[in-house]
Amino acid sequence: MKRASILAICSALLFGAVTATAAEFSGNVTYASDYRFRGISQGDRSQAIQGGFDIELESGLYVGTWASNVGAWSGATIEVDYYAGFAGEFNEDVAYDIGVLWYNYPEDDADPDLDYVEIYGSVSVLGGTLGAAYSPDYFAETDTFFYFYGDYSIPVMENLSLDLHLGWNLFDSDEDFGAFIGPDVGEDPGKDYIDYSVGLSTSGVGLDFSLAWIGTDLSKAECFAGTSLCDDTVVFSVSKSL
Repeated sequence: MKRASILAICSALLFGAVTATAAEFSGNVTYASDYRFRGISQGDRSQAIQGGFDIELESGLYVGTWASNVGAWSGATIEVDYYAGFAGEFNEDVAYDIGVLWYNYPEDDADPDLDYVEIYGSVSVLGGTLGAAYSPDYFAETDTFFYFYGDYSIPVMENLSLDLHLGWNLFDSDEDFGAFIGPDVGEDPGKDYIDYSVGLSTSGVGLDFSLAWIGTDLSKAECFAGTSLCDDTVVFSVSKSL
């Protein structure tokens, strides 16, 4: 109830403001060969169809939703995210984004509950982004969680960029991380893991294309009782902005 209330208040403020000022509506749809979130496959290493839409005011206030099929978690076949935040620029070289995001699995009947809320923020400077997210009770009720990441996009040639990502997933304790990553993780699993990706992106014929190598520093034995969900893989995606 508290999770829904946070986003309901943000949405009400934004939609109320829409009546008083101009708003920009946008949408997107994506095909991906695998849905990887923080390095881990959310769809049991299978294809995903994803999409969402956003409403943004001239002030920088925005609200939106995004959805994808999933298949790696008990009882859940779809993930629907709801978010609201504020984005802007300090100057022409430095931009920022802060907000709150609710990850929802509407068909999930798992115990513990998979739904969770994060507060996020990032600063972007000259092609690079540094960001962080905080959840007071992360996925599957695994308590306090922090995520710190860096992204950098390097132009290789006209209409082609090299995209780099490194993320640090930090849990509150070894026990919480063990509860997240699954049984048989070992006596001393630690309380964190690294995710990373290296990719190329381009656009043409009205579409955006990406090919990325994505992985984690988790071994197969550490990953959800010996699954391949954390293995390094190549992910292809094609997106269309609406």
